[in-house]
Amino acid sequence: MTLPWHQYLMGLVYILAGINHFRNPKLYIKIIPPFFKNPKRINQISGWAEIVLGILVCIPTTSFYGAWGIILLLLAIFPANLYMYQNDKAALGLPKWVRLLRLPLQLLLIYWAYCYT
Repeated sequence: MTLPWHQYLMGLVYILAGINHFRNPKLYIKIIPPFFKNPKRINQISGWAEIVLGILVCIPTTSFYGAWGIILLLLAIFPANLYMYQNDKAALGLPKWVRLLRLPLQLLLIYWAYCYT
């Protein structure tokens, strides 16, 4: 069974994003809401999750589970996107309107993953 090219693209996007959690951890730690304990560990877990799920979504026998994992991950990280929108110190220099656009973008990413379930 061969997967569509855009499913491999999605997998690559998540693998690269996951690697970036380790290349530039401050970027991600900064947007983790302060009520979460141990943001460094959360960053590492979410980075590994993105890498693993990106790989799983590219393997025909595991793509279903990888896609559902990505959906759950996107829901789990939504508080970070909301915190980034609300808090200028976590904005990473992005204007508020760009941060606002990130919120519905999560829905599009969820839909993209759902297409492979």
